[in-house]
Amino acid sequence: MSDTGAEPVRAAVPGDMDGLRADRVVAGVFGLSRATAREVVDAGSVTSEGRPIGAKDKLAAGTRLEAVLPEAAGPLQPLDAPLTIRYESDQVLVVDKPAGLVVHPGAGHRNDTLASVLIHHYPSLAELGEEHRWGLVHRLDRDTSGLLLVGKTATAHGDLQQQLKRRSIQRTYLALVQDRVEPATGTVEAPIGRDPDHPTRMALRQDGRFARTHYRRLATWNEVSLLEVKLDTGRTHQIRVHLSSIGAPLAGDRTYGWRRGGRMAIDRVWLHAARLTFVDPAVGQEATVQSPLPAELVAALRGLGDWDDGASADVAAFVDL
Repeated sequence: MSDTGAEPVRAAVPGDMDGLRADRVVAGVFGLSRATAREVVDAGSVTSEGRPIGAKDKLAAGTRLEAVLPEAAGPLQPLDAPLTIRYESDQVLVVDKPAGLVVHPGAGHRNDTLASVLIHHYPSLAELGEEHRWGLVHRLDRDTSGLLLVGKTATAHGDLQQQLKRRSIQRTYLALVQDRVEPATGTVEAPIGRDPDHPTRMALRQDGRFARTHYRRLATWNEVSLLEVKLDTGRTHQIRVHLSSIGAPLAGDRTYGWRRGGRMAIDRVWLHAARLTFVDPAVGQEATVQSPLPAELVAALRGLGDWDDGASADVAAFVDL
């Protein structure tokens, strides 16, 4: 269970909720919104018999639950912090998130997230509220940098979410991994779910959600590879889990197997959301937006020296090495 310092609360699943999904039960029993209930469950903060439950678990009547709940929170407060815009129309923003910034409010974070920064710069997004995630269409891990889509209206937000569900939004990442990846191109298709022994981590699980990741090797430095990665799905920690599963953990990612040493010097996970392609509902036309690599990721690459082989001209589109 997450250690938030709050006292746990306990309840039993009532008879009229027998067999319902855990996130629905948690919302009803503890008086939370569905979104908040899902966040609390995903954070490992709700247990039964000492084990974290999953959001899709079906709970039987009488099941005893123990939860550490977030403190009651009022309306999201704006945060005066820099915001880098890579694209803007009447309906859509594409923002460039720095590493270290949490995207949405959740356990341990309320008014210090990208959502608060957005409503400071675009107060109308506050009106969309938690139901529409303050316009945010998808998310990135805290330590991942790069591009995020924002719908400036409820209609635009819904349109972009439908594009995401249809997998028509193209999301391209750059990832530096600790292996000479072979073959040079490939697809990892394996379901992902919550790690039952470490509730803040994800793992490959037969009962997990379908997930598919494509990769292409752009360059190698001895036992380090720079990959272009494209997602068909957007599961939590998907790239990190899938690449680790083929023996290629992300540089800097101690959670999923990176081993410190060699020429690699990095203080964050080396993963960047570098390109987005989507249809802007304001104009009905496809737009492609690109983000340059942050300075610390460029420095890590340059610290490796000359590549060994496999360098692609595509690398130059993101960084001059």
